[in-house]
Amino acid sequence: MTTTVTMDHLDQLEHKSVHIFREAYASFKNLCMLWSIGKDSTVLLWLARKAFYGHVPFPLVHIDTSFKIPEMIRYRDRLAAEWNLNLIYGQNVKALEEKRTFPDGAVDRITCCGLLKTEALKKTLSGEWPRWKFNHAKKAYEVDKNTEPYTGVIVGARADEEGSRSKERYFSPRNQQSTWDVGDQPPEFWNQYKTEFAPGTHLRIHPLLDWTELNIWEYIQRENIPTVSLYYDQGTGIRYRSLGCGPCTKAVESTSRNVEEIIIELKTGKFANIAERSGRAQDKDDGGGLETLRRDGYM
Repeated sequence: MTTTVTMDHLDQLEHKSVHIFREAYASFKNLCMLWSIGKDSTVLLWLARKAFYGHVPFPLVHIDTSFKIPEMIRYRDRLAAEWNLNLIYGQNVKALEEKRTFPDGAVDRITCCGLLKTEALKKTLSGEWPRWKFNHAKKAYEVDKNTEPYTGVIVGARADEEGSRSKERYFSPRNQQSTWDVGDQPPEFWNQYKTEFAPGTHLRIHPLLDWTELNIWEYIQRENIPTVSLYYDQGTGIRYRSLGCGPCTKAVESTSRNVEEIIIELKTGKFANIAERSGRAQDKDDGGGLETLRRDGYM
């Protein structure tokens, strides 16, 4: 007698993501994974731990603009300590010291994102700029001695989140400057992925590409994944739906106090015609999307 095992939609998404993780680890050297501290990249982190049996065999990289909401940084460091993560952060120290930022009134939002996120990310990945690594014994950060470039980067982008991300592939090539040629992406049919690229190619890998916002929250509920409390109403009638830098991220009107209530809210269609990143001001400054920034190397 044979037993038929059926998978629900979350099982199917999980299995595909785990497969992509393992395929990437088997195919590419010098991998790292971006961790923005938001719900998507934290689900990505959870999946990485599942894929490798509780261990994450590559560094997590966080680009610290210094303008993140403080609770996000506290959450980052707490989870890094509790889960024994190999956590590294990078930063555009020069731009911050010279106050060439939007909050300082020196540049517009898009230029600020270019400096504090895109340029910081590219220089951190290449090893040209200092990286700071979390020292678990000291519970503090210190300069990482390893300056070897990361040539493959695992990212928590979802196709439904924002227009330019819907043009991505699971294995998406960039050039050595991390520039994205949208029109030169490899076909991916029937779960067949191209994992052989010319020397010098920089890869972005997207295990969450098929997931939706609702899928993410359903999975967080099922797996009981810890998330930043900013996503939940604290009695003020507002919460954050998407997290970024404090000066450029607005809360949404919502009384959802926990994961279950957020799922109900999404299923009833309250936000059906409101983009998930509608509270992110830089998206509007870029004409409603992030393609300009992403072509130049943004997450």
